[in-house]
Amino acid sequence: MNFLAHSFLTFNDGQIVGQFLEDFIRNKDRYSFPKDIQDGITLHRSIDTFTDSNPAIHKAKKVFSPLVRLYAGAFVDVSMDYFLAKDLSLNSLKGWKEHSLKVYRVLNENEQFLSENFKKMLAKMEHDDWLYNYREDWGIKFSIQNVLNKAKYLDKDIPVFQAFLDNKEALQKCYDDFFPDLLAHAKAENALLQLQK
Repeated sequence: MNFLAHSFLTFNDGQIVGQFLEDFIRNKDRYSFPKDIQDGITLHRSIDTFTDSNPAIHKAKKVFSPLVRLYAGAFVDVSMDYFLAKDLSLNSLKGWKEHSLKVYRVLNENEQFLSENFKKMLAKMEHDDWLYNYREDWGIKFSIQNVLNKAKYLDKDIPVFQAFLDNKEALQKCYDDFFPDLLAHAKAENALLQLQK
């Protein structure tokens, strides 16, 4: 769900493709892709494992779990993209815009690796510039509603966005405690992947 974070925590174009592909492929198919794309898939999984075990993320889940129980993690992912998009210590507004445009370009240039479902989503993502607009309250509201709409066992009217607004300060603190460690983890994981070449 956290498309911006996964696209940001990459170190070459192939990894961008792999980071996005991971949620759309079967595990047995991962080795059919070029090495850089495989590395992106591996990086995605490593990021998810690190995130799931992080104390700050466990704290953030408590904001949403009374409303959505086991789906709390998906809403935390979306929330973290909001704070990342607003993090000017990592990128300027112009830099975030350039990052978004680069990701769409790289994905479109590698469409031969993308599933039909992903291509449809990518067209919407690019048209509405999801990656850049995560910084806006309306952008994150849209993303939260999108998760609700796709969740099989959740009522579509659960006030998750209101919970986000009411707890924005606490969620920001979770992001501040979490993301520097995640960035360091991703860099270390990438260094290991480069040694395997």
